[in-house]
Amino acid sequence: MATQTDFLVIGSGMAGLIYALKVAEHGKVIILSKTSLVETATSYAQGGIAAVMYSPDSYEKHISDTIKAGAGLNDEEIVRLTITESAERIKELIEWGTNFDKEKSGKYSLAKEGGHSEFRVLHHKDNTGFEIQRALSEKAKKHPNINVLENYFSIDLITQHHLGEDLNRVNGKLECYGAYVLNNKKNKIETFLARKTMVAAGGMGNIYQTTTNPIIATGDGIAMAYRAKADVEKLEFVQFHPTSLYNPGEKPSFLITEAMRGAGAVLKTKKGEEFMHKYHKLKSLAPRDIVARAIDNEMKISGDEFVYLDPSAISETEIMNHFPTIYAKCLKIGIDITKDLIPVVPAAHYSCGGIKTDEYGRTSIKNLYASGEVASTGLHGANRLASNSLLEAAVFSNRAAEDAISDFKNISIENEIPNWDSEGTVHNEEMILITQSRKELQSIMSNYVGIVRSNIRLKRAHDRLAIIYKETEELYDKSIISEEICELRNMINVAYLIIKMANKRKESIGLHYSIDYE
Repeated sequence: MATQTDFLVIGSGMAGLIYALKVAEHGKVIILSKTSLVETATSYAQGGIAAVMYSPDSYEKHISDTIKAGAGLNDEEIVRLTITESAERIKELIEWGTNFDKEKSGKYSLAKEGGHSEFRVLHHKDNTGFEIQRALSEKAKKHPNINVLENYFSIDLITQHHLGEDLNRVNGKLECYGAYVLNNKKNKIETFLARKTMVAAGGMGNIYQTTTNPIIATGDGIAMAYRAKADVEKLEFVQFHPTSLYNPGEKPSFLITEAMRGAGAVLKTKKGEEFMHKYHKLKSLAPRDIVARAIDNEMKISGDEFVYLDPSAISETEIMNHFPTIYAKCLKIGIDITKDLIPVVPAAHYSCGGIKTDEYGRTSIKNLYASGEVASTGLHGANRLASNSLLEAAVFSNRAAEDAISDFKNISIENEIPNWDSEGTVHNEEMILITQSRKELQSIMSNYVGIVRSNIRLKRAHDRLAIIYKETEELYDKSIISEEICELRNMINVAYLIIKMANKRKESIGLHYSIDYE
């Protein structure tokens, strides 16, 4: 029997929780968490959340910085509304219990990161996302209208297709009725039906070998929406964070926040030579795509596996006060950042594209919303400005909630949805096939569709991926559904979309850099 609710939320990070808390004032909410409530990309966000707080900063400066970082491919109207609503969303986070660092005067302490012309990044030491996640999780757990279900893996969105209608011939607009979900505790696929569904399932960094994303970030939300025929866009723009800690074998890669460079840390080669002046006038504080490509180039020239971040310009007091998590992490592997250089390497970090949404987080499918990294709102353009992502999630989850609340009572829950059909499937004992295909996929994407691309690399990636896709679909069709096979399918879907969109982009711009269009 299907579980029914007013609002279904897929994902338990900042985007999902803000939306859930807002709509829970008006109806019943179910939040589906892939693992645990707090195991999200939000929890790993170190740097902070950008917002215009004090003079001499201004909305116009933040808007200009955002569009400049995005290489002008941003939607200016979306940029403007996001930034003009920033202070209000920050105020709300604070009211909900989030603690941001303050100066002795009582004013909020603001950091400056790459691409920003002013100090405007609010933070909580070097674990801002973790602090936001803590505050929102605590509030959600206490809310009488919110039911959090952990270890529930969303498989597919439910649309008219599941009523036997041909998606390509549906009269009028596609509608979302909920989702089919794998209950990992019972190893059973359950049906969840809702008036409104929010996809806030995070990013897809794990399609690459090295990523700062948690291991659960496998592109599930984008892939589900794509299979349901929702519009997706701009997936060729994958942001690589320039500075993840070089510590082979560790997953996810530990992030060395950009705020360290904002505080004075400088990039150097293994020989101890500065190099960023050769690539940009802002040197180590250049936009992320430029810094990542510069590091990638220096590593290719030298053959080294990493470069160094020299934090010697930052006082020991500031390191202990502002970067305690990084200090403790590095010390654990024998690096004392008050004395030593930090080995760093670029890592897949953030997807600027995703499920296309409008100014209220609405997708091309009726009653389906998207927010957070899974969405493409138009804010980021070809490259995300540092610390704009948490802000985007706050703004668009709020707007989506406002829209969902306005008419959800007029929507009836679809009761004719059939249960998941698993007839003819068998237990798959060949886990080696799934794990090997996953490794091959990650190798293909890292080697051919990474920081620097070319037409021949993209073709090779497409051809190699086609083989893995065919093998995986054959395995999926005859296997009893498992999280592992679903994740692999999702990763292949998203990798295919990145390659397809990269092939269509006949220019080097922002995060898409091709040696054929230099």
